[in-house]
Amino acid sequence: MSNIYFPDEEITFNDLYFVCYMIERVARSIKQRNRYVVEQIGSDGLARQLSIAETNHCLNPEQVVADWKEEYHLTEGNTDVTVIDAEYTDRVPTDLQMGKVYARLIDSVSKQGQDLVHTIQNVYASPICDAIDNYNSSAYYEPSYVQTRAYHNGAF
Repeated sequence: MSNIYFPDEEITFNDLYFVCYMIERVARSIKQRNRYVVEQIGSDGLARQLSIAETNHCLNPEQVVADWKEEYHLTEGNTDVTVIDAEYTDRVPTDLQMGKVYARLIDSVSKQGQDLVHTIQNVYASPICDAIDNYNSSAYYEPSYVQTRAYHNGAF
């Protein structure tokens, strides 16, 4: 995918990683699912965020969170993915770690020539995201190829 502002520049994996990280960070801050954030941002917003990711990664992440909340009219929810059961796990993966999980998954299912924005929307709308975002399960730390296979199968 080309940068919408500089068509000669391609969107890199690091741009994708930053956007996935911010989706996770924003979703956690407003207690919503990642799917909600992606839906609210929409296709044009995702293309824009991917195109300015190289610049935005230099900003304070809290400022980017505040900007996204305002720009995309994101509202508070009641889904806190960081609430875990100590019987199953003793730690919550960081938003950076989960950004990497989603960036790898999106990169692995993205087909040559396919619109990256469309792939992002499809991945976050997939039912496997509920399993990945359940930190009491092992889905989020499964190898990338297992997550990719689960995505294609529609379930773990």
